[in-house]
Amino acid sequence: MTTTITNFKNTLNQNLVDLRLQIIRHSYEETATQAIKNGVSYEEYLHDLILLEADQRWNKKRQRLLKASRLPLEKRWDNFIQERLPLKLRQQVNQLLTGDFLKQATNVLAFGIPGTGKSHLLCAIAQELVMKGHRLLFTTCALLVQDLLVAKKQLELAKQLKRLAKYEAIIIDDIGYVQQNRQEMEVLFTLLADRYEKSSIMLTSNLPFSKWEQIFKDPMTTAAAIDRLVHHSVIIELNMSSYRLESAKASILEKKE
Repeated sequence: MTTTITNFKNTLNQNLVDLRLQIIRHSYEETATQAIKNGVSYEEYLHDLILLEADQRWNKKRQRLLKASRLPLEKRWDNFIQERLPLKLRQQVNQLLTGDFLKQATNVLAFGIPGTGKSHLLCAIAQELVMKGHRLLFTTCALLVQDLLVAKKQLELAKQLKRLAKYEAIIIDDIGYVQQNRQEMEVLFTLLADRYEKSSIMLTSNLPFSKWEQIFKDPMTTAAAIDRLVHHSVIIELNMSSYRLESAKASILEKKE
């Protein structure tokens, strides 16, 4: 009898390994003991086991997505000072947190002077969406155009665009902050055109659209880029003072006191 039970457990454990049901393999005996103690049905016991496996897989998936996103993890929603946002903007942000804009390939464009929290806000929204299972990628504009330019020189730009197409949204931080040359801006425009009405772009910029010719160097390219971004978009204007400046002033006053 003992040999039969041992053989049964060995076979069961091997089958669970083959099916990659690791959590169930490690939990079924303990869960069975609890089920007998609590008098639960076979269905409830099976439900509890499947739930343990599903929860663990979901958590692992979220961690993989978060790592792949390259988001700065310190810029979270729970440490963003939401009270600084006007009520209308807060409502706008709450709508973005649902992730519906990703299904519609809508862009999110955040403008404001340095220090107003543009990057933190978009990164915080992005982290919340990643934790819901969405696939996003964060990059600075400078790094992105360099990667695209390298891909173009290696005749692999199409392959790189295809790789980026798997992300539901790309967060491009600080567009226009570092002035790139015309070649670099051409590959950036290629990316914007490739994602147009297919997937979302989320970007931050210190420059209003009226100054974007400084970025794309050419009036027609500038107009075409703006047109593709704005056509389906949510525009966030952070018309407020620099949070970093406010914090620095407050710190100085505290020291004086």
